[in-house]
Amino acid sequence: MRAARVPKYYRLKRHLLRMTETLPPGTPVPPERTLATDFDTSRTTVRQALQELVVEGRLERIQGKGTFVAKPKVSQALQLTSYTEDMRAQGLEPTSQLLEIGYITADERIGDLLDIPEGGRVLRIERLRLASGEPMAIETTHLSQERFPALRRSLGRHSSLYAALAEVYGVHLARAEETIETSLASPREAGLLGTDVGLPMLLLSRHSRDTAGEPVEWVRSVYRGDRYKFVATLERPRPA
Repeated sequence: MRAARVPKYYRLKRHLLRMTETLPPGTPVPPERTLATDFDTSRTTVRQALQELVVEGRLERIQGKGTFVAKPKVSQALQLTSYTEDMRAQGLEPTSQLLEIGYITADERIGDLLDIPEGGRVLRIERLRLASGEPMAIETTHLSQERFPALRRSLGRHSSLYAALAEVYGVHLARAEETIETSLASPREAGLLGTDVGLPMLLLSRHSRDTAGEPVEWVRSVYRGDRYKFVATLERPRPA
């Protein structure tokens, strides 16, 4: 059987991948022109290999500076914890920047998710999540204003939203349904997260309930696909 021909860009990609495994994060990658000369190929081919490694999180492109070996991805277990708890478990310092906060009118979908009438008031909180100063995610949380009155004023006095819910309202989250999909970074998302437009993102939707089974929040989060990965522990069901 005739062996399949290996494209030049793929050979270059494998070379760069081996390089990233031996060099520390932050090491610069040779310029496109140098790689094109060394591998006797076009800069278009070089660009394709570099772009794939950026998407996979092996390389990091910094505008105006070049391409560098990326830091390892942040690995997070899928569990019902706050962003603050997740980052501290990784030895990272969690911080947030408030992008927008205000009230919106619930449409039919959000009304169903929060168990409130369509047209009810919903507190919408959009935050940029950072880990040790590096942008990681854009998180947008929706909560019922009727169930959590004055929550907006309480947030500044607590370390996290979940802490405010527990300490002010006596509400403790017990379970959630989380969906993970992929999306491409919009211009706004790319600008906030410091990445390229069109880079694959991890899109998470979380619908959380309290110990009484009542809905608490609906959250939509966009995580950098090149810096983040989720880990789940699976167990095989026992035979009935």
